Amino acid sequence: MLQRFKMPLFLIAALMFGLKSYILYRFVFDLSIENTMQEIILFVNPFATSIVIFSFAVLMKPERQKKYIKYMALFGTILLYVNLGYYRNFTDFITLPTIMQFKNLGDLGSSATSSIKMGDILLFVDIIILFYLSRKSQTGLVYQFQRKSKLSILALSFAILLTNFVLAEIERPMLFKRGFDREYLVKNVGLFNYHVYDIVINSKTKVQKVLADGSKLNDVEEYVDKNVDQPKSDLWGIAKDKNIIYISLESVQSFVINKKINGEEITPFLNDLIEDSYYFKNFYHQTNLGKTSDSEFIVENSLYPLPNGSVFFTHAQNDYHAVPEIIKDEGYYSAVFHANNKSFWNRDVMYESLGYDQFYSERFYNVNKENTIGWGLNDKSFFDQSIKYLESMPKPFYSKFITLTNHHPFELDEKNANIDQFDSNSRTLNQYFPTVRYTDEAVKQFFEQLKESGLYEDSIIILYGDHYGISDYHNKAMGQFLGKKITPYDNIQLQRVPLIVHIPGNEDDRVIDKVSGQIDLKPTVLNMLGIENKNDITFGTDLFAKKPNDFIAFRNGDFVNEENVFTEGTCYDRKTGEEVDMKACEPLKDKVLEELGYSDELIYGDLFRFFDFGNTPNNQNKNK
Repeated sequence: MLQRFKMPLFLIAALMFGLKSYILYRFVFDLSIENTMQEIILFVNPFATSIVIFSFAVLMKPERQKKYIKYMALFGTILLYVNLGYYRNFTDFITLPTIMQFKNLGDLGSSATSSIKMGDILLFVDIIILFYLSRKSQTGLVYQFQRKSKLSILALSFAILLTNFVLAEIERPMLFKRGFDREYLVKNVGLFNYHVYDIVINSKTKVQKVLADGSKLNDVEEYVDKNVDQPKSDLWGIAKDKNIIYISLESVQSFVINKKINGEEITPFLNDLIEDSYYFKNFYHQTNLGKTSDSEFIVENSLYPLPNGSVFFTHAQNDYHAVPEIIKDEGYYSAVFHANNKSFWNRDVMYESLGYDQFYSERFYNVNKENTIGWGLNDKSFFDQSIKYLESMPKPFYSKFITLTNHHPFELDEKNANIDQFDSNSRTLNQYFPTVRYTDEAVKQFFEQLKESGLYEDSIIILYGDHYGISDYHNKAMGQFLGKKITPYDNIQLQRVPLIVHIPGNEDDRVIDKVSGQIDLKPTVLNMLGIENKNDITFGTDLFAKKPNDFIAFRNGDFVNEENVFTEGTCYDRKTGEEVDMKACEPLKDKVLEELGYSDELIYGDLFRFFDFGNTPNNQNKNK
């Protein structure tokens, strides 16, 4: 029967692959569909792309056609599957710089394995069919096309693709100017065209540094001078000559604070610590694909992460003016503690660029089977083994501890779990709470060790969540935990992470409601240290200053200010979550994109190499 079937093999492959892609886009990826036109485009784009890809087979001889069709389908399926696994972890699509971070894959094993599901095998059904149909006996499915037929087939396939692009541009004008929004690109032109676009954009950024010159700094400086205030707060100089200890809380989100599972507090120590600290309840992470590395970059530089890939990989050897470098002149010694391979996320290179004096990586720790949980050394052993290094460091010091146990897929055996798992359809969310509790217990232990060592009284301890742990892929389960249906507004609120500033001996402790983000930590810490930093370019402001931020921007162009939340093209009242007239958000939309763009220019062009931080403002451009 198959031999009497006259549809050419390339068209069979295109239709099967297009259908598979559509099912994945529509029913597996959580792509928001806002109107009928978007529904039509989402249906058209996978078929338009697959027809173009497989129609190139007509240029080949029959035997070459078979090989091209089989292996192109296999390659395309693998690319779909890689994106599926990445999406399950991060609710995002993979980029070229992320793919190039192949040396990290060994450390990503548990996260990747946890993303595999039995139903995934269905993605490969069409591959099995194609390999069967392309057997030598199935010669009736491939043809030696005439030149005119070849041109007609290619012209028709590209016409269909062009129609897809036209519809996408009508629905989303200047779509390709919004490369930071990967969901819109995939939804409108498909995964494969998105990846082609991603390759082009990343190739373009490689030459930006070569072509950049210091004159581009003028626009950035003017924007910062006009839009970013740097007032001094009442806490100016409170940390002068004191140690600064950062604790980066892996994947800890604010929704666990003061919450319980079966009557047990999830984070009892953090809850108590908040009572004796400054706690910012509306503090947002602003990371993108670089996750923890992005949070480090933002905190140290008060710049935004990149729209594609991690700065730690793509621009690790740029010139920066990060906090560790700035405080050297004040006699501070700086160090990072992270019990992972020093090259993981290119940290050994990036930390040198940021100005750190010491990186206590995996080789400084005794890591074995007994003290390993999930990704590596458990947090309790991590702090326990770190305290001796902290005690021996020159004073005053600036240090950062990066925890690891509360990392996806949140694996913890029963003997280490001191709180129940949640009961939902999401294993990821269920397992999240015991590992958060474990990190909470480890931090408590560390505070006790600081007190025993005599370091506590002379230190200011800043704890912050680095990025989300539970992506919106798990919204159904999250809605069960929170007792509500998760809306786009709620998704933004779930990007809040804890920020606790603990100052021993300071009695002015309180919960602060103002909208804030990771980008504000650099100016805040420098002000607390009493360091004048006027000759700099930063986009954050002192968290303790009375004036609120104009906005907190996310990498995809969404934002939050004191009155509103803007996400997925909709404006919400920040306090009530109700949709409001778009006019309330309109004035800030372009400003947010402008600020993100200026930050990108600084990084892509390595513009700080032209910046003289020692001269007076407006006279800092070295090439003038």
